[in-house]
Amino acid sequence: MLLCTHQNLSLGAVGTAMVGMLVLSWQDLSPSAVGSPVKQLDLSAYTLTFDENFDTLDVSAWGPNTRWIAHTPWNGDFGDAHFSDPKPGFPFTIAEGVLRIEVRRGEDGKWRSGLLASADPHGKGFLQKFGYFEMRAKLPAGPGLWPAFWLIGNQDPDTSAEIDVMEHYGKFPGMYESVVHVWKKTEKGRSYKALLRHKVPSGSLYESFHSYGVSVGRDWTVFYHDRIEVGRTATPPEHHVPMFLLANLALGAGWPIDQAPSPSFMYIDHIRAYQTKSSR
Repeated sequence: MLLCTHQNLSLGAVGTAMVGMLVLSWQDLSPSAVGSPVKQLDLSAYTLTFDENFDTLDVSAWGPNTRWIAHTPWNGDFGDAHFSDPKPGFPFTIAEGVLRIEVRRGEDGKWRSGLLASADPHGKGFLQKFGYFEMRAKLPAGPGLWPAFWLIGNQDPDTSAEIDVMEHYGKFPGMYESVVHVWKKTEKGRSYKALLRHKVPSGSLYESFHSYGVSVGRDWTVFYHDRIEVGRTATPPEHHVPMFLLANLALGAGWPIDQAPSPSFMYIDHIRAYQTKSSR
């Protein structure tokens, strides 16, 4: 999706040159298309292991000893907006338990925005093998905008595991995507294991908060929208590793940014992780 860890790759438009893809689906999430019975997520068997409600924000540029850092741990910016070190009022603000991530174009013509990662460059922070991971957010509207919630496991010397729970391209207000990757650190190019496209009522992701979740198990990786299952794929063996959390508001992804609104805001109500006893 975003950027292969340990490789400086700029991605173009989604849907081209997919390698090793196992699943391609288009799931219609409009109210009239959701049949009965729906597969509602049951968290009664889960234990909450990470609970970020954004009453405050514990973030630094690179750590250590903060819950979040403001860059990818491998120092790999991506997209057309630089991820800024946090400072008062930008790119992160907190109000009434909601985090606001801002992207804007400065007087110098350069775009800047924000990213959060739950592990620092030394691998310290929150990581978890298997479980359910969720972000509840309201996305910004506008062409060129690229918000996302994703997981990375990059401790293996040969491969990096990536799950894009949600990535949304502002050019397409009626859909978002979930993607499963296995990146070979010694190779260049994209490595899709599964790409799932979820159709939603146009503009609905901007009008109210929605939850975007994924359950990662030994056998299956299951994606949820508002805690209703919207797609699944087999879990690659390379994903049997601890993963950390990332959330960001990026720009571009190969799409033009000349009409991107400045400023734009992504609002996050919470980011959480759960685990079952059987998955430990």
